[in-house]
Amino acid sequence: MPPAPLPFDPIDEAARHWGERWGAVEAMRAVTSLMRAQQLVLARLDEMLRPHGLTFARYEALVLLTFSRRGALPLGKMGERLQVHPTSVTSIVRRLEGAGHLRREPHPTDGRTVLAAITPAGRAVVEAATADLVGADFGLGVLDDSSLRQVSELLRPLRRDAGDFR
Repeated sequence: MPPAPLPFDPIDEAARHWGERWGAVEAMRAVTSLMRAQQLVLARLDEMLRPHGLTFARYEALVLLTFSRRGALPLGKMGERLQVHPTSVTSIVRRLEGAGHLRREPHPTDGRTVLAAITPAGRAVVEAATADLVGADFGLGVLDDSSLRQVSELLRPLRRDAGDFR
């Protein structure tokens, strides 16, 4: 059972105290709000995906393979596209392989490269999990489409500046 809501916004309270000592109050308030929202959304997504035996990170990997032309990608390319460390890709692939959602295959022309290939079971779990996520508005049902677009657009410059895209 979740704890009772606080009678005040703890981020606003932290910002008040922050402002008494340091500057950049609005930046601190924004980053703290962003981090808390990320925790909340990720927890909701993981809860929705748990019945499918997935975490959001594993779900994203399967979706990436579903979107690929051949249903298979080199592990390095997966890391680039998912924007995660190679160690994380290896862990994700290992877990998905153990669940029967993908298999590792040698690259047909590059003997040094390993491909992760989605299996029929992986495709089935992606479809079922996606139906649940879409049905629950990805845990963001409190926001309407206009607000969702605003969130995406507000974060775009931050992502561009970090080098996510040109």
